[in-house]
Amino acid sequence: MGKIIFYENREFSGRHFECSKDCADLLRSLSRCGSIRVESGCFMIYEKANYTGNQYYVSKGEYPDFHHWTGVSDSVGSCRHIHTPGSFNMCLYERIEFGGQMMDLMDDCPSLVDRFNIHNIFSCNVRKGNWLFYERPHYRGKMYLIRPGEYKRFSEWGGISPKVGSIRRITDLTEVNKL
Repeated sequence: MGKIIFYENREFSGRHFECSKDCADLLRSLSRCGSIRVESGCFMIYEKANYTGNQYYVSKGEYPDFHHWTGVSDSVGSCRHIHTPGSFNMCLYERIEFGGQMMDLMDDCPSLVDRFNIHNIFSCNVRKGNWLFYERPHYRGKMYLIRPGEYKRFSEWGGISPKVGSIRRITDLTEVNKL
């Protein structure tokens, strides 16, 4: 199990809230989030309550202000603990509801254009593991947590468009924020 601590002020000061599981509404405990310390595990933090808004991946380490987790503000409304299994597998589709060409993925993909010659993912079926979709190649831009399950259209993972530039597995060794 992981452990994350949210602080109201920058540099780990002020009121704080500790969490070791999913929390749909952090705003009940803190009015804002100025800094974060992840003592163990991996978490996805969300800008708004109920796992909505911009998403940010954080792993073990210290984040003294929102710039360090690539946030756009000190608004953090919810978080999910991410379990990191040993194996990974997902099927990507070029059309909604699992239509069109199917691509199997079991490892990181820094550029979907280079690997599969595609720019958009309209649906996917995650069989094993937790993944991050990034809007742009080489793990840049907006990110989305993709957990095991079926996503018949991009809006089901929170995407505003089908544009996916790169994909990364979430493992204990992932150092997403240090790139």
